[in-house]
Parts: sequence; structure tokens; C-alpha cells
Amino acid sequence: MDLRDTLRGRLRLPLIGSPLFIISVPDLVVAQCTAGVIGAMPSLNARPLEQLDEWLHEIRERLAAHDRAHPDRPAAPFAINLIVHKSNDRLEQDLELVVKHRVPVIITSLGARPEVNQAVHSYGGHVLHDVINQVFARKAVEKGADGLVLVAAGAGGHAGAQSPFALVQETRAWFDGPVALSGSIAHGASILAAEAMGADFAYMGTAFIATEEARAVEDYKRMIVQSGAADIVYTNLITGVHGNYLAPSIRNAGLDPENLERSDPSAMNFGSDRKKKWKDIWGAGQSVGGIREVQPAARLVDRLAGEYWAARQRIGGANPMLNPAWQGMAAAAE
Repeated sequence: MDLRDTLRGRLRLPLIGSPLFIISVPDLVVAQCTAGVIGAMPSLNARPLEQLDEWLHEIRERLAAHDRAHPDRPAAPFAINLIVHKSNDRLEQDLELVVKHRVPVIITSLGARPEVNQAVHSYGGHVLHDVINQVFARKAVEKGADGLVLVAAGAGGHAGAQSPFALVQETRAWFDGPVALSGSIAHGASILAAEAMGADFAYMGTAFIATEEARAVEDYKRMIVQSGAADIVYTNLITGVHGNYLAPSIRNAGLDPENLERSDPSAMNFGSDRKKKWKDIWGAGQSVGGIREVQPAARLVDRLAGEYWAARQRIGGANPMLNPAWQGMAAAAE
């Protein structure tokens, strides 16, 4: 079954909270899901491995308890992010655990692996693969991904360089499956814009860093609130893959954000060594300028929902700049 059919009537907003390295933990995932959006967490945030088993059990139990208490508005499904790059020596064990717990949605990153997709499909789960261009998108679908997360320019963490308009347009020319769009989304109107462009979901991470449930240090949350788009630096120095990071955190680490070295992509690092070396260099997207406070995740979703529906109402009427005589011709062209 298509993921969109599975989710019919189960979401408050067409929104996925992106899995945040180190930061996403069960408290945040549960808060997102019970607020009506898909919450997600990287499997590698659970260390040691045994903690992942415990966390998956905890998430399922807490969401089930919510559903029993609120049968009229059950929680949204949750997702787990698997890094499928060869540098992740825990992939096989993490995959066994997500199969054991029948995680509804798996988000795969940094490589497309048919065996991972097959394992998730074995219990009826859905796989979304994150990509930054059409080459990777086509490979992911060819190898069995059910849907795509299009990571456009301006997204926090590992991000592409293409405009979201171009990325969605080119993808929809050949792919009609589930699509989520990431890149500078921190407002309800932006969620609606992602839909208008052809995406099924918006994919939002930076705004959730500045929530009470996020496992981010207070200085990180404060820097998110105090920063604007001009404070975001695009570099591959941190992990070997290009991403967006907060310039003040780069300066605090003793580096010049305007003169960063280029890293060797073959030296990608997502393990404990990276965490120790760059733990105080913080990822964020260009949407930071719209994040003005640290708040509970549920209150953030409340705000987004209000903005989303206000935007829907605002664009529902006629545009006084447009000549109605052209409308019939546009419909005929369709």
C-alpha cells in the first residue's frame, strides 16, 4: 500500500520532523507524533546498540498509551533514520531491530541498499530515501525505495544545492510516489508551499532543535533563536558531505567560517570520532530567521497548524492582479 493511503486521516499537518543527529530522542519523537506530525530519529542516536531496542519499545508503548487515551486523534506514525553508508558498521544490527519493532517508516541516507528496502517491506513498512539530485533519486527508486525526501538548498545538516522548485519539478516529471521536501521550512505557509509545488510532505528539522524535548544543549538552542539566514555556512569539512552549519559555532570551535578547508569525501565520518571532534559545530538550515523562541514541540506544531490554515484561506480567494478572462484558457491548456 502507498504510504499516502496508509496515512489518510492520520495527520494534523503533512509534515515530517526530520531525524536530527544527536538531538532527536524518544521525548521529541513522541511529542511530534502525538501533536499530529511524523516524528523521526536516527538509529545512531541510541548508544550503545541495546538502547535502540529500549527506545523503540518505549516509543511504541507511549504512542499506544496516547491512542488509548485519545481515540479521536491517534498519534501519527514514527520513523527511524538508517545511515546505509559503508562507514556505518551498525547498520545490520539496527536493521534487525527496526524489523523486530516493525517501525512504520524508515528514512535511509547516504546510499541506496535493496536489502534494506526488502527487509522493511517484509513487514509492510515504508522506505523514504533522502536525495539531493536526480541521479541519486533515480538510483533510490530503482533499488526499491517507496518514496523520496528531496533535500534542497537551505536545509539544515546535509543539504543539496538545488532550488526546491527545480528539485520537485524534475522529480515529478518521472516519479509519482510519495515525496517530502526539505529546505528552509519553518512556517506553516512553507508547508503549504511544498504541497503546492508537488510534494506530499514538508520535512522540517531546524525548528524542532529549538524545542524543549530536543536533546540539544541550551547554547545551541539559543544560537538557533538568535541567528538568521546569513549565519548559515555550507561546507563539507564536518563530515565529508556538504551541509549547512551555524557560523558562530564554527568560530567558537576556532575556525574561520569564511575560510574553511574542503574535506575528502572518502573520509566520511558519522561515528563517535566525529561526535567528539565536531560536537560543538552545530547544523541548522536557512529557516533560522523565523525561529524566535524555544518552546514545547506541541506548541510549535500548534503555531504551524495556525499558519498553514491561515495561508490556505489567504490564497483561496481571487487574486486582484489576475484577469479572469485568462482562467478558461488555463483550464483548457491543462
